[in-house]
Amino acid sequence: MGLNLEQIPRVKTLTKEAFLKDYFKPQRPVVIEQFIKDWPAYSKWSLDYMKKIAGDKQVPLYDDRPVAHDEGFNEPHATMKMADYVDLLKSKPTKFRIFLWNALKELPQLQKDYNYPDFGLSLMKGLPMLFFGGKGSHTFMHYDIDLANIFHFHFEGEKECILYSQSETKFLYKVPHSLIVREDIDFSKPDFNKWPALKHAKGFTTQLKHGNVLYIPEGYWHYMKYITPGFSMSLRAIARKPRNFIKAVYNLLVMRYFDNIMRRVKGQKWIDWKNERAIKNTDAIVKA
Repeated sequence: MGLNLEQIPRVKTLTKEAFLKDYFKPQRPVVIEQFIKDWPAYSKWSLDYMKKIAGDKQVPLYDDRPVAHDEGFNEPHATMKMADYVDLLKSKPTKFRIFLWNALKELPQLQKDYNYPDFGLSLMKGLPMLFFGGKGSHTFMHYDIDLANIFHFHFEGEKECILYSQSETKFLYKVPHSLIVREDIDFSKPDFNKWPALKHAKGFTTQLKHGNVLYIPEGYWHYMKYITPGFSMSLRAIARKPRNFIKAVYNLLVMRYFDNIMRRVKGQKWIDWKNERAIKNTDAIVKA
């Protein structure tokens, strides 16, 4: 038995009108397979190209170790020159990923290789983010702090994606005062004896290849696993639903600061308490 996942619909290309009507308004994900074929990035962007233009850049690296009380928000676990990191990705599996790397700030020349598509949403043009990963590396199941609408453009290799809407949160073992679920859940091969509530969650899945664009509706939970080495770029638009916008403001101005204070005051006990509450809260809902 596996997760209850529906394949994300795939289209070759998509007009603004069709996107707004069929996907944005009902808040459903979609993969657009050939939308960026006219971008220079479609033919230029590869791991080798990134090594060539950014080889001397020191990049932040993250792995799948559990969150520790003495780590800051999105604090990297290591750093490495991009040239060495690309060599690592191509030589063997690695858990190290690049997460939320600002392409506009670090590599302004990349701006010439893509444009901001008109999907009827106002994209945040100062925040194009790059994500890299090696074979077998993965993100924890999480949602973004600002609950943004995300357009995720994938380059080189293949990546598995699993999405859930916020309505499924009650089944996901969400950790309180955070944006993640229990970090010891393997969404590629979930243990339903240990995590029985996952059987009730209804989600979406797909695999991305070079040039594919995945629309992730606002506030959706997402888990990404690199089947082969590769990288992606995300463009974002602010949450439109009032409830999501208010939640985003709360996350940015209250939640993350409260969590950081509690980590400093209570240390690892705070992390342990949150992980225990994730199980108790979810079990209480399932048994109700």
